[in-house]
Amino acid sequence: MNRLETCSTLGTEFGLKQVGFETQGVVMETADQVLSVTQLTREIREVLESRIGSVWVEGEISNHRLQSSGHQYFTLKDASSQVSCVMFRGAARGGVRLTDGAKVQVFGEISVYEPRGQYQLVVRQVQMKGQGSLQARFEALKRKLYEEGLFDEEHKQAVPKFPKVVALVTSPTGAAIQDMLNILTRRAPWLRVLVFPVRVQGVGVEKETIAALRVLNEAAHHGLPKPDTIVIGRGGGSIEDLWAYNEESLARAIFDSRIPVISAVGHEIDFTIADFVADLRAPTPSAAAELIAPDLSELRRFFEATASRMGARVQTLLDHHEHVLELTAKGPLQHEPMRFLEMAAQRVDDFEANMGDCVRQQFQRLTDVLTNSHQVLTQHHPRVVITEAAHRVESQAALLRQTLEHRLTRLEDRLAGRADLLRNLGPDSVLSRGFSFTMTADGRSLKDAAAVKPGDLLTTRLHKGEVRSVVE
Repeated sequence: MNRLETCSTLGTEFGLKQVGFETQGVVMETADQVLSVTQLTREIREVLESRIGSVWVEGEISNHRLQSSGHQYFTLKDASSQVSCVMFRGAARGGVRLTDGAKVQVFGEISVYEPRGQYQLVVRQVQMKGQGSLQARFEALKRKLYEEGLFDEEHKQAVPKFPKVVALVTSPTGAAIQDMLNILTRRAPWLRVLVFPVRVQGVGVEKETIAALRVLNEAAHHGLPKPDTIVIGRGGGSIEDLWAYNEESLARAIFDSRIPVISAVGHEIDFTIADFVADLRAPTPSAAAELIAPDLSELRRFFEATASRMGARVQTLLDHHEHVLELTAKGPLQHEPMRFLEMAAQRVDDFEANMGDCVRQQFQRLTDVLTNSHQVLTQHHPRVVITEAAHRVESQAALLRQTLEHRLTRLEDRLAGRADLLRNLGPDSVLSRGFSFTMTADGRSLKDAAAVKPGDLLTTRLHKGEVRSVVE
């Protein structure tokens, strides 16, 4: 499992002396050693990234913020410290949903956001606290294969109900093979069983299982009978014991198998990637054997019931035909055969007479339908439709012109009224009645005599012309 680490306070061990600083204060030996803020921040970032690099950190999420870009920003904290984190959209896709208060373990690189001079953790992977790296890998691969469609029902092959040859891919010495053989022997003694021995725990399990699937899919090339069904099985165990059945290579080999595959790995509560991609999942190896081979006593009862139903049906058919033969032997067909021929000839004459009436009626019906269709077509002919539409357009255009003319007339009347009001209330009207107004030299309207002093220039506006004066 990847190592878990917690963030500690950054101190002088991260290389402050490398950039010309001492812990007791700034020492400036030469002018060449003076750094800009950007250079200092970049040096610190390089020291952090090289000395710490990628780490697993555990803590509680707070201040979570999801941007419209898909990037997520949050703080990871424990009882005494906190660190800023950012998870970009690419890393967030398909991962754990982040919420405030969630206890998580995150994996990423320590870096520095240079515009603010703030160190942060760039998160690449998130898993809930207590969830091991194997479980995280399991969920990630499960999502990946699900999105690719390897679990879709449309790709599942039907497992035959009455197979002739079954291949068991498992350990030849484990308890699982003994359980399956005992059940198959008892329930289906006619079944031919091929045992393909492989390891079920340890290094290389998935490689041996993949090789077994390839050989069984090409059984004829290896001198083996082609199995109708393949069972991959072993007993229960921890996630580490069963991990070989969670490998992507084995999942793809099961998906590519041309022979239906039953996954019977672990106990009923154990689930592996092989279970999801297989054509059928059995909760245990014993259950897989029961699914493959129907019980002999049940088959016997089924065949006996079928034979009984078939016998009863055959007897019913024989009794019916025997009754028909008896009626035929005793009926008029045996004594007066011409009578049946005469009656048949009479029915033919009746059919011939009725046929003419039926043809005429059908012809009249089709004629009526054609006439109605012609009338409808005439009413909806494009020329008629276009002519009616043109009339409607002309009417609407005339109405629109009339409406616009009335509207313009009303607006012109309102505009004339407003112009008269403006002339009556405007400054020119006031000046024409003998009033005037005075402005200072800078163009300000003079309202108070105290606002000027002797010598100031004034301009007085009259109805006709202007008068310039000097204050005395």
